Amino acid sequence: MHLPPRPDDTEGVRLALDEGVATLTLSNPRRKNAITPPMWGELTEAFRWMAHDDTVRAVVVTGEGDDFCSGADLSDGPKVHATAYMRYLNEGPLALHALSKPTIARVDGIAAGAGLNLALGCDLIVASDRARFSEIFARRALSIDYGGSWLLPRRVGLGKAKELALLADIVDAAEAQRIGLVNKVVPVGELDSAVGAWAAQLAAGPPIALAQTKAMLDASSEMSLAQALEAEAAAQTVNFGTKDTAEAIQAFLQKRTPTYRGR
Repeated sequence: MHLPPRPDDTEGVRLALDEGVATLTLSNPRRKNAITPPMWGELTEAFRWMAHDDTVRAVVVTGEGDDFCSGADLSDGPKVHATAYMRYLNEGPLALHALSKPTIARVDGIAAGAGLNLALGCDLIVASDRARFSEIFARRALSIDYGGSWLLPRRVGLGKAKELALLADIVDAAEAQRIGLVNKVVPVGELDSAVGAWAAQLAAGPPIALAQTKAMLDASSEMSLAQALEAEAAAQTVNFGTKDTAEAIQAFLQKRTPTYRGR
């Protein structure tokens, strides 16, 4: 099988890999890391590479400087977006959702529009206490996109999702945590250490077991209890056939930290 090569850093998207944690940084700080036309495809390529590279065990998505992402870069004015072009953009959230590795959005400053929905596409969101969030589309006479119509109600419930999307208000970090939009809020000076600690814990975890748990949780809203139990049985059958589960049991008996290999 042909695997995608690691994408090169560009003016808009940078990649780093350190001890199993891949960090994707949006780099358009003059526009609060707004996503330019080339960046849409670069995001998709980056997520597809992460999916296939076994050295990537966890993923952090963040923005350069003091902001996460203000959404699409509309600095050149409105453009005609044909359905085919929107489907091209949509390859990004699909690739992110397909990632079997656990993902964390590190949010400082603004996360708005497609930028917010990029964060919502991650498994976990850690925000600074100065972060702000908005489904800003209605203020631009646009409807919600980049997966927000699917992701937002799963985070906060349908009623709150309609409030956020239809009113397009700006929500501060404390309110975002209260309504379940984000997982954790920390002082801005502790953001890197909080994200780093979670990313390191995930990267050191059992890849096969975590991937199966993530997949089952993602599919849970479309499953009956009987179907979920059957999926759990199949997943545990896979786990008990791996060296990682044998290593976990041995480490427990020997009172040591296990080392997982993903096999």
